[in-house]
Amino acid sequence: MRSKALVRCAVVLLSLWLCIQSVPISVDKTKEMPQEEELGPPQSAETGLHYDRYLREVIEYLEKDPHFREKLKNANMEDIKNGKLSKELDFVHHNFRTKLDEIKREEMNRLRMLIKAKHDIQDGNTGWTVDHQALLKQFEHLNHMNPETFEVEDLDRLITSATKDLENFDRDHHEEFKRYEMMKEHERRERLKNMNEEDRKKEEQHYDEMKKKHADHPKVNHPGSEDQLKEVWQEADGLDPEDFDPKTFFKMHDSNGDGFFDEAELEALFTKELEKVYNPENEEDDMVEMEEERLRMREHVMNEVNRLVSLSEFMAATKKEEFFDKDEWETLGQHPYFTEEELREYEQQLANEENKINIRSAELQRQKEELERKQEELNAQRMGLQQAVEEMEKLKAQNLKAEVNRKYHTGVTAV
Repeated sequence: MRSKALVRCAVVLLSLWLCIQSVPISVDKTKEMPQEEELGPPQSAETGLHYDRYLREVIEYLEKDPHFREKLKNANMEDIKNGKLSKELDFVHHNFRTKLDEIKREEMNRLRMLIKAKHDIQDGNTGWTVDHQALLKQFEHLNHMNPETFEVEDLDRLITSATKDLENFDRDHHEEFKRYEMMKEHERRERLKNMNEEDRKKEEQHYDEMKKKHADHPKVNHPGSEDQLKEVWQEADGLDPEDFDPKTFFKMHDSNGDGFFDEAELEALFTKELEKVYNPENEEDDMVEMEEERLRMREHVMNEVNRLVSLSEFMAATKKEEFFDKDEWETLGQHPYFTEEELREYEQQLANEENKINIRSAELQRQKEELERKQEELNAQRMGLQQAVEEMEKLKAQNLKAEVNRKYHTGVTAV
């Protein structure tokens, strides 16, 4: 969901930050997001950036300034990328500039504490090496040479860093998904290796049946096509598909009423298509794959339109040839997620990592045994010393007794 104050032309800096819904694989995306406040950063999924809070707070206060908000509204992508928009910071109201200065100082203090913590870890671990280049990257989103005030260069750096760091988010998610699928296949093959012939055949047969069952589903329409939107119009909205009207459809599904379709609102339109293929109660349906499918659908639509879609852009899209595409959407299951070569490389990586762990484990075991041996030697030395001390004390006591007896007898004789 978006803050209603957001405007479309902030797309380069804001769209990925505000629109990311492709959360990490382990997160459940089916839960409804909480309602956002009238002002302030949207309650969307975190970007995963280490400066996420700083980014949100800066945008929040820039949005509140009327002059900057108006410039942002009329800016194009090039204005934002080439730094022209950043120069408008000089005209932001003093109160907001003061708040931005405070936000930057808080961020600088956070980074200093982070660096100190890493150095403390280094001091406590002789084998730990701090990557100083990585530490410097922690400061790339601001001008750390001027730690007290938020200037034009700070906004430029924030835009550059956020754009660079977030534009690869979907690509990284795809790579994560591929690794997930390769691990699944690797583990399946390892299980088969440990089975007898009869059990292996049963398992293979069950696997094939599940694949066929998963592939047996109703036609999946191309996301964003006329057929797909009409299906939502009919099944979700309860309206006659013959009365389908794109303008009315847009207003009905612009859930926050800001005049734009954002990524969350677009993805909500894909739910019916996804439900044709994925059911959390079915053994054969993997919900992780469903989220990857959702991301693919969103990317398909976003290739045709901007990340924040106005009514006029939506209407223009409904007149394009792609809008009337009748072909079925090719789901993930219709294409291999990875090649055999990629799987072999992945398995080799796993083997290498396991080998490193085994080597390290053997080294730790050797060190443990060496320490135990040295401890035994120390214990033996301690016992030897203790016995020597006891013998010396015993001998000392005997000598003392003999001396006492000698003096006694000498005295008696003298008497």
